[in-house]
Amino acid sequence: MIGNTIGLMALALGWRRSILTWPAQLLSGVVLVGAYASAHLAGGVGKQLLVIGVAAWGWWQWNRGRQQAQDGSIAVRFATWRERGLLAGGALLGTLAVGGLFTLVPSLSWSPWADAYIFVGTLVAMVAQARGLVEFWFAWLLVDLVGVPLAFSSGLAFSGLVYVVYFALVVWGMRDWWLRSRTPVLEGAPA
Repeated sequence: MIGNTIGLMALALGWRRSILTWPAQLLSGVVLVGAYASAHLAGGVGKQLLVIGVAAWGWWQWNRGRQQAQDGSIAVRFATWRERGLLAGGALLGTLAVGGLFTLVPSLSWSPWADAYIFVGTLVAMVAQARGLVEFWFAWLLVDLVGVPLAFSSGLAFSGLVYVVYFALVVWGMRDWWLRSRTPVLEGAPA
């Protein structure tokens, strides 16, 4: 419950384009590693270790490009068609690879393809977020379309409810980032 709550805060901070989203994601990952390890869910531990690594990279990325927007926040934009192709191709190949691994080693997941989809979709979303791409929100929506029903059908009602809240934050955040990416900035105009 604590890890998921911190994860919700991280998503809200991401919507606000706050650099604090990344340490919150790191902390959420650490808490969830402990939770999954205590429940002997190796796939969940692996996913959170990956989340921790990508969150550290995202934090570095945002620190590096922090002054891109006139108001000092992270500048956001739509991905190029090439970037979209790379994200989609990586999602497809990654899901096939992880799903294959989960199928070969059934102890890692009782639902190998759904877990692989969520695992890789989370990675794709975080990479897109680290790059300031509006598509980050679309990736999260696609993850939620599988994650919400899977959580409820697995008896994880609290996680399912958290994902429903995630869904609402994602829609709200996507709207904000979309509008920010479309707002023209006049050169010389005060922020």
